[in-house]
Amino acid sequence: MRGDDPHQEDMYSYISPEKRIPKDHPLRSIRPMVDGVLKELSPHFAKLYSDTGRPSIAPEKLLRALLLQVLYTIRSERQLIEQLNYNLLYRWFVGLSMDDPVWDATVFTKNRERLLAGEIDQLFFQRVLQQARERELLSEEHFTVDGTLVEAWAGHKSFKPKQGRDSKTPPDDPGNPTVDFTGQKRSNKTHASTTDPEALLFRKSNGTESKLCYTGHILMDNRHGLAVDVRLTQATGTAERDTAVVMAGSLPGEYRVTLGADKGYDVREFVEMLRDMTITPHIAAKQAAYSSIDGRTTRHSGYVVSQRKRKRVEEIFGWLKTVGLMRKTRHRGVARVGWMFTFAAAVYNLVRIRNLALETG
Repeated sequence: MRGDDPHQEDMYSYISPEKRIPKDHPLRSIRPMVDGVLKELSPHFAKLYSDTGRPSIAPEKLLRALLLQVLYTIRSERQLIEQLNYNLLYRWFVGLSMDDPVWDATVFTKNRERLLAGEIDQLFFQRVLQQARERELLSEEHFTVDGTLVEAWAGHKSFKPKQGRDSKTPPDDPGNPTVDFTGQKRSNKTHASTTDPEALLFRKSNGTESKLCYTGHILMDNRHGLAVDVRLTQATGTAERDTAVVMAGSLPGEYRVTLGADKGYDVREFVEMLRDMTITPHIAAKQAAYSSIDGRTTRHSGYVVSQRKRKRVEEIFGWLKTVGLMRKTRHRGVARVGWMFTFAAAVYNLVRIRNLALETG
């Protein structure tokens, strides 16, 4: 017998969102970790808000929503709010009931400066890392460092001379003017982006295109491929090595550690700095005539292991760019882009911890 197709809406539902979410859904194991982190951050949130005035949207809900945006590759905050309005899974994770109204997308804009000033990204990242440490997922002896380019939210047409910007000649098309770069010598010394002045024109290697971008840096623990330190800087020729020295200096000094890296880090000054810091440089060696890595390092079996393990850092960069919205940033300035880069790395660690928990039973 064929069933009816009624269109009358039900006024009440006796099934809670908690019961509608499958028991084995991945977000069920991630949410307790996130709630634990946010509970520890509660005193820091209290310092960011006034004791008087109209209550704001809870920062815990905002951060859970941003986590969903990274985890599900939602391209804009307006689309995120649209999803929160009708997606039952998202409402359950954020902590909204079926009857709770969804806030406006501008709430993120108004609260971004507050979260930025409170360095909530670093605090969130460190609390997630502490959970990995409590589960004994970190070795604290063998690490890998690497960097990647994060394309800025700015195009080549915005890269204009620093002098003479105030041209009175109107463009042929204000929205998308015609620009001819032929024969022009453009560099970061003489030009800057009018869209994002902190983004620099850079290319990864010879034969590749130049882009306005930033450089994201990650220090990875070799045991399980977790990010243990994250930085974002302007894209310069020495940014990767300079930042690697800073991150290496923050490593715990109780044990002698090893630091793996690709051939781009095989520079004499960098290798000597690591050795002065009692860090063994497990760096991929260039040709013998140009390499600073010799038999003191390569003769050990651990060097071969580090060279195999260091490639896992590319898995982090791959996830951040394909899932975590870091292929092309949606924000401007080192501070805002760096905030999202750090937060996305923390989300990656949450996913990684959850997967490792399944592997170990």
